[in-house]
Amino acid sequence: MDISITPSSLQVKTPADCTELRLPAEVRLVPSSCRGLQYVAGDGLHLRLQVWAESNAKLISMFNQSSQARECCTFYCQSCGEVIIRDRKLLRVLPLPSENWGALVGEWCCHPDPFANKPLHPQENDCFIGDSFFLVNLRSDLWQPRPELAPVETHCLSSENHFKLKPKANTKVICKRCKVMLGETMSSETTKFYKTEIIIQPSERNFPIIPRSQFVQSVIAQCLVELSTARSTFRFTIQGHDGKVYILLWLLNSDSLVIESLGSSRGITKFPLLEDILKADSSSAWNAVKVLYQPCVKSRNEKLSSAWESDISIHTLTLPSATCLELLLILSRNNATLPPSLRYMNSFQVAFLKM
Repeated sequence: MDISITPSSLQVKTPADCTELRLPAEVRLVPSSCRGLQYVAGDGLHLRLQVWAESNAKLISMFNQSSQARECCTFYCQSCGEVIIRDRKLLRVLPLPSENWGALVGEWCCHPDPFANKPLHPQENDCFIGDSFFLVNLRSDLWQPRPELAPVETHCLSSENHFKLKPKANTKVICKRCKVMLGETMSSETTKFYKTEIIIQPSERNFPIIPRSQFVQSVIAQCLVELSTARSTFRFTIQGHDGKVYILLWLLNSDSLVIESLGSSRGITKFPLLEDILKADSSSAWNAVKVLYQPCVKSRNEKLSSAWESDISIHTLTLPSATCLELLLILSRNNATLPPSLRYMNSFQVAFLKM
C-alpha cells in the first residue's frame, strides 16, 4: 500500500485500487508532520498530522441579541415552519441569572431578600434567555398555545430555580400543525419555549430551512460550550421535561474539526431525522465538539446516573423528552461512523456534535 499526502488531499494506492480523499478548500495538511502511520485490520488507516484550517463556519443563530432586540420578530416551529408568534417587538432581550441565584442574593444582602418568592417573569416586550429555553409573555391578541387537555399529575420541579412552580396538570405547549412539543406554560402569561424547538427570526425576512439533525446538534453544542465557559463545568445530564434522565454527557473538546465521509451512511434511511445526513456535502468541514456519553434509557446506567444527579458540579439541561431521544439517536449514529478503536473511552461512548 502506497500513501501519498499533499496539502489538499490524501491518496491510497494498492495493486487493485486507488482511493483519494480531497479536503475542503479551507483545510490544508502539513505532509511533513505525518506521524504514526499504520493500517489497523478491521479499523482502517491511522495517521496523525498537523492541519491548518480557516474557521469560516457560521453558527446557527438561535437569537441574535444585538441585531434583533429592537426589531419585530417572528417565532417559528423549527420542525415544520409554523408561525407561533407573529411580529413581536422585543425591547429587552436579557439572560436569566444562573441557578441558585436566590441563595446568592440571600448571602449577600444585609436585609430580607427583596426577590423572595418572586419568579422572574418577562413583561410584554421582553424575552428572557435561559440555558435551554426562552421565556416570553404572551398577550391575548397573539397566538395562544394550546395545552393538552388530559390532566397529568407532575411531581418533578423544574431544574431552573427561578421557577418555583409545581404544575398539577399538563402544561405542554403543542404546535398546531405538526403536534411537536414546543415548550410549557409557566403562568397565565408566561410561556417557556425550548431552544431546540423554536427559531426566532426578524419578521418579513426569508430564512433557510435547517435540517432537524443539524439544528439539534448545533443548539446542544452551543449550549455545552457556553455553559462550560461560563461555569467551568464539563459534565451534563440531559433530562426530559418528564424529569427522567436520558443521557449523561461529558464535554472533552470544543475545537474539533470534522470532515464526514458518507461511505457508512447505509441503513439509516428509515430514520427521517437523519435523512439530511445522507444529503450532506462531503466536501465541507464542520466545527464540532467532542463528547463522551452514556445512554440512560431502559434502566441503563442507573447507578452512574444517580451519582451524577447528586453531584453539584454537574449541570442539568432540560429538553422535551422526544428531543432527548432524537439527540441520543444522533449521538449513536455518529458513534457508529467512527473507527471501532475510537468509539469508546473507558466505559463511555465517543461522538461529535457539529456546531
